[in-house]
Amino acid sequence: MDAFFDNKTNLVSARICAALDDAPLYTVATAHATFRGRVRTVLRDANPLPGAPRDAIVGAINWAERSVEVRGVRRACKDVRRSESNGIFGKKTRYWRWGPGRKEYELTYTHEEWKAMLPPDTADVPADADRTPDTPDKSAKPETDESKQDPALAARLAVPFRPHLFTKSPPPALHLTPAALVDDEVFLILVLIYEEVRRQDKTNTSLPE
Repeated sequence: MDAFFDNKTNLVSARICAALDDAPLYTVATAHATFRGRVRTVLRDANPLPGAPRDAIVGAINWAERSVEVRGVRRACKDVRRSESNGIFGKKTRYWRWGPGRKEYELTYTHEEWKAMLPPDTADVPADADRTPDTPDKSAKPETDESKQDPALAARLAVPFRPHLFTKSPPPALHLTPAALVDDEVFLILVLIYEEVRRQDKTNTSLPE
């Protein structure tokens, strides 16, 4: 899936649209409290399956509670996110896993881009047969060369917010591999939004890990 956020400066108030034809795939909306800032960010499916409620909430980030929800199941961030010190200038490596038996993703940020990577020994493991897939790939764009060359790549979010002198900055771009769509589509979208929003917050405040 290749898509983009139609709000270049605010990921938590935007539509996620297919790169192929600009069709909306998801909407992202956030509720704020006067003195508490962001309270809850919800992810709504713009194209629900037949019989499902229109604009059904498929995922959420509860900022104050530090929890995430995927299709009605809520889990604390401390239960799905862990970090390890890599010994380089105190930097930490972040790992996310929705639950036991699910794949774990290593989150890295370099050159204005987040990547969710699989461990080398699990990169080629197919999706579990007993798990219901997330929504079908609605963007219908061919797989990129990068994802073909690197089987460990599950998803990435490019956030080119630096201004360009003669051209407009492109919108934030989202890519999920076919395997990631089946395994953890909603979860990975929430994870990438969470990490980028936290990164932006930390440029202005000293938030703890």
